[in-house]
Amino acid sequence: MTVGFRGFSVNEASQSVLDPAGLAARQIAELFYWMVGGATLIWMLVIGLAVYAIFSRKAHPVLTTRKLVIGGGAIFPTVVLTGLLAYGLSLMPDLHRPAPAGSLKIRVSGVRWWWRVEYFDGDGNPIETANEVRLPVDQPIAFELLAEDVIHSFWIPPLGGKMDMLPGRSNWLTLHPDRQGDYFGVCAEYCGTAHAQMRFSVVVSDEATFADWLATQGLASRRAGDRSAASREEVFLRRGCSACHTIRGTAAKSRVGPDLTHFGTRRTIGAGILPNTANHLSRWIVETHRVKPGVEMPSFRTLANDPEDLSALVAYLESLQ
Repeated sequence: MTVGFRGFSVNEASQSVLDPAGLAARQIAELFYWMVGGATLIWMLVIGLAVYAIFSRKAHPVLTTRKLVIGGGAIFPTVVLTGLLAYGLSLMPDLHRPAPAGSLKIRVSGVRWWWRVEYFDGDGNPIETANEVRLPVDQPIAFELLAEDVIHSFWIPPLGGKMDMLPGRSNWLTLHPDRQGDYFGVCAEYCGTAHAQMRFSVVVSDEATFADWLATQGLASRRAGDRSAASREEVFLRRGCSACHTIRGTAAKSRVGPDLTHFGTRRTIGAGILPNTANHLSRWIVETHRVKPGVEMPSFRTLANDPEDLSALVAYLESLQ
């Protein structure tokens, strides 16, 4: 079954290193194919010699036997593997080259078990979102990678290689997407209970679409003028959600959990594990630990007995466009 994530499906969102959509990913995929080719040649030669030795019915001179064993079992694999090693090392300068000055900078922090994502406006002020990375196509992007608790690893397979995220240290990764599309990123370093459920969506679009999106993300949440909207916001504050979350333009200013200012525009809930729909959001709020064991957000089971408050809270969060 195909599950829709606000405009695209899981089946349509690529997470394959063999479907490259970035310059670094194309180099890595090419290296992979060369390594498969080299490994295939070594395997064919060694297995071929073994089969020949098993089924051969005639005696061979000692010199011939030594040539086959040393040449096919040692010299040929050494030459092929040395060539592959040299080719792989030759790619490292390009894969680790810093982004040019003036490139878009994005700071991503790994948190158990979600992603804090910060862009920066023209004055250097951070624009925070969570569990979603949007990028302009055909531009190099400098990622500053941090961890707020344990070691994580940032990886968008179709765009490039992975990079560890270490507490107390900034690592840098340059990615250069060259194809628009929807992708998924993951944590590639085991980090605890919900490691396998620590994903994020990636959207690569044209520069104008990205600029419009970023401008919207920089705006504060707008207070609706009608009484029902104000009442829904009051439920969010009264139920204690503001103790962990920020919604710019409201009294909610905590940074413990994800920034929810534009939550309604995001494609997933819980760091990429559920589509962002009202039904899934209700389940996430009430049965948090059944949906994602180990997550640090508490389950609000009491809301299961208060459908009016639950409905108001879900409607409020989905309205944050």
